[in-house]
Amino acid sequence: MKHDPALNPSALRQRAAAHRAMALAALRADSSLSVRLKRYNAAMARARALEAQEVAL
Repeated sequence: MKHDPALNPSALRQRAAAHRAMALAALRADSSLSVRLKRYNAAMARARALEAQEVAL
């Protein structure tokens, strides 16, 4: 049985870190406050979901 490389804990950690970086970049973007907050929250939600998936492995 082959393992999905996307389920590699190291890869999940890297993707979560990338989403955290995107979240911080969203806060600094040249957009309205509501758009920046929406993008930040979406990226942080993805990062948290990836971390939860990593813990479940």
